[in-house]
Amino acid sequence: MADNDKNFSAEEREAMKEAAADKRKSRSRAKKTPEEVRAEGVADLEAAIAKLPDDKDRELSKALHELVTEVAPELMPRTYYGMPAWGKDGKVLCFFQPASKFKVRYGTFGFEPISNLDDGTMWPTAYALLDLTDANRRVLAERIRLAVG
Repeated sequence: MADNDKNFSAEEREAMKEAAADKRKSRSRAKKTPEEVRAEGVADLEAAIAKLPDDKDRELSKALHELVTEVAPELMPRTYYGMPAWGKDGKVLCFFQPASKFKVRYGTFGFEPISNLDDGTMWPTAYALLDLTDANRRVLAERIRLAVG
């Protein structure tokens, strides 16, 4: 094991490998039609969801994919460090970090800096998520709409 490998957990090293694969896929899609990019992105996202070891994470990921697709159909499904994500203009806008990814007690639905969430000098960019209740769906739907803005 290299010295640098000691600084990262097995989960972090795996996420870095997945990020490199995501970047390679992104470059290979540069000359494809939007329909081809969407189809490949959906396939990647569904494969990432299927690989999740936890039933709850799979359930949340599927529900979030449905929500994002409903609220912002213009966002492109993709993966981000091997996690379900949705992008705009070739960049990740929002993503779901499943609890099982880093062995924590809750998943996180987060937004990247390209999101249009700015509100004064402080605003939320991630939400801990245990369940996607109707109330949670409404909050996240509004945040997604605002982020795409």
